[in-house]
Amino acid sequence: MALAYIPYGAYWSSPFARWQGAFAHLHSVPFAAHVTRAAMAERGLAAGALDYVAYGYTVIQPNIFYGAPWFSALIGAEGLPGPTVNQACATGPRLIATAAGEMALGNAKVALVAAGDRLSNGAHVYYPAPGGPGGTGASENWVLDSFNHDPWAKSAMVDTAENVARREGIGTEEQHELVIHRYAQYQQALAGDRAFQRRYMAELEVPDAGFRKTVATVAGDQGIRPVDPEKMARLKPVREGGSVTFAGQTHPADGNAGMILCAEAGQAAELGKGPQVSILAVTQAREEKGFMPAAPIKATQRALDQLGLGIGAIDAIKSHNPFAVNDIAFARAFGIDWRGMNNYGSSLIWGHPQGPTGLRGVIELIEELEMRGGGMGLFQGCAAGDSAMAVVVRVG
Repeated sequence: MALAYIPYGAYWSSPFARWQGAFAHLHSVPFAAHVTRAAMAERGLAAGALDYVAYGYTVIQPNIFYGAPWFSALIGAEGLPGPTVNQACATGPRLIATAAGEMALGNAKVALVAAGDRLSNGAHVYYPAPGGPGGTGASENWVLDSFNHDPWAKSAMVDTAENVARREGIGTEEQHELVIHRYAQYQQALAGDRAFQRRYMAELEVPDAGFRKTVATVAGDQGIRPVDPEKMARLKPVREGGSVTFAGQTHPADGNAGMILCAEAGQAAELGKGPQVSILAVTQAREEKGFMPAAPIKATQRALDQLGLGIGAIDAIKSHNPFAVNDIAFARAFGIDWRGMNNYGSSLIWGHPQGPTGLRGVIELIEELEMRGGGMGLFQGCAAGDSAMAVVVRVG
């Protein structure tokens, strides 16, 4: 039995732009609302049809305290309350789980979940400490300090990748081989004037900071650097004695994504324009501390166990792979070829705005399955704190 249904085509993503790029001047909440209003209008989706909204983010912005109610008002659904969700890089799957949970409680029938983050110009936070020496407090760079220090594992994100690489015997050469392959897969999404991406991503009119006028038009992701195997081979690992280079990891980005979920298949069929899309499982797991890239293995196994399936029943796999190590460790654990995962791209190539990354991954998974004529798909990805989430969908 499905947990919820996604009307086919009732989802969207902005392009993702490398941080300090095309979207660096935009507040993430009004920007997400700007994209959502246009996407819903293009798809003939009325805000009045919604009875639930949840908004996800991971990077604080001015007035983010008002989160989901502010976002819902900006898209014309002023009467709707809703939660503001933050589960680091698993925020997208968590939004799906949150909406499905409200549907199980009978509190929602047609839900909008959306996430937006701007890693550019991240906040620098000051925490007062009147009892400190001279009253001096502590400060935090919200984005960079989060990358570089897990207060429990006492390590940076890149250290968790090194831990998994050492445990699994994953070398630099295989990591670079995977990056080159993932880049080639992403080129498939750009073929035919971005035919694959145009299935869910429209050209974007970029507003000024006040959302009063258009300052640019963006077609497709921004700031992606072509791979150069010779240059990659000359790179040294980030950590001395390690294996993970800068080429073997993703880049921070800005962007947003959203989708509609329905409690009933009939309602989804009315709002969608294609096959039935069912959410079958949403699971989470946590790895040994300091081994974040391996956490999706446990989350995926839990989803498969819930459904009584083996990995062979899955027709397409998408991952949030901040490190090449993620996909190699996952493939080894399940005895599959990592070359068959992430057709048409992944966050390793198109970047990582954190909150919306998982939603875009699920969207691309649905589109890949539709192009195959239907089937079962898995999205999985790690998140801060050595955690992970997995989502299993079926496209009719």
